[in-house]
Amino acid sequence: MRIGVPKETADGERRVALVPDVVKSLVGKENVDVLVESGAGEAAGHPDSQYAEAGADVVEGEVTWGADVVLRVAAPSAAEIGRLSSSQVLIAHLSPWTAAETNNALAQAGVTSFAMEAIPRTTRAQAMDALSSQAAAAGYAATLMGARESGRFFGMMTTAAGTVPPAKVLVLGAGVAGLQAVATAKLLGSVVTGFDIRRAAWEQIASLGGRPLELDFIPDAEGEGGYARPLTEEENAQVRDAIGENAAKQDVIVTTAAIPGRPAPLLITADAVRGMQPGSVIVDVAAETGGNCELTRAGETVVENGVRVVGPRNLPSEMPAPTSQLYAKNLENLLGLLIGEDGTLKVDFEDDIIAAACITHGGEIKNERAAK
Repeated sequence: MRIGVPKETADGERRVALVPDVVKSLVGKENVDVLVESGAGEAAGHPDSQYAEAGADVVEGEVTWGADVVLRVAAPSAAEIGRLSSSQVLIAHLSPWTAAETNNALAQAGVTSFAMEAIPRTTRAQAMDALSSQAAAAGYAATLMGARESGRFFGMMTTAAGTVPPAKVLVLGAGVAGLQAVATAKLLGSVVTGFDIRRAAWEQIASLGGRPLELDFIPDAEGEGGYARPLTEEENAQVRDAIGENAAKQDVIVTTAAIPGRPAPLLITADAVRGMQPGSVIVDVAAETGGNCELTRAGETVVENGVRVVGPRNLPSEMPAPTSQLYAKNLENLLGLLIGEDGTLKVDFEDDIIAAACITHGGEIKNERAAK
């Protein structure tokens, strides 16, 4: 079997699908070859020489697209999908719940495709869960961005000239990204408050040193797959009012509330931003899906009444070395279900992980949610 790793072509994407250590592990299997496009890992700190030393064949780009299994970080373009055939497997982030054109193009090409976003949230699938590994990096990076943009000491600073109190940080959403943001802000010495409408998350926030913002007037909102359920309009209004009141006390807010395949919930209104102290910062991790703040603009920084609202795109790519390492390991674990001991490809739809992650196969959109 030949595994191909083309260079990423999406704007700003610095990650690579496989790192040299994982390449070495894969080529150690019987009858498995890895083809890496020249320059594919440079932005993540991995020159061609490291891949060659690990046992990969460093080749030109079109060669990698002819491999039996093609591994990507971001979804391929329409032109790149045109390079694939019905005998090939593609594994990548495919945005299957929103990218109908990509789903249809892959089905028409007859490609067997797997979306890393569709890996089920089960104990057995944890080692393949790229959404979680990349979200943790996003929460970490967002907190550092907030510290940099605010220009404040996160921890208390005592000097002969006086004492500067610690920064006050509010994290909205206590999924993987939010909990990592809480942990990072606490590690930097700030006073951290965390919020989530799922009551199970309150204990998790507290375990990391944060103070849960407990809104007892909202019923528990645990939904399918561990994500929060959509709130009613009345509940949303109550939550926004409570968050707006709390936001006025904060130096930095990191928002991470998101549900895959749906627009990000609005948590911070424009009026709430105007009620914050000048110099405060909001870093909206959910910017690419609409943002948790009404003023967020993806890829931009908006200044309103002295408050900076930062809408970063693709935060995991801001830290390409560790995020590529984590993603490559997710892929290696998934490939363990697809590659037989003799190096042959086996797509077993009786396996719950394979069945859930497969988006297209045999010329059809196989995943029911993606088909809708």
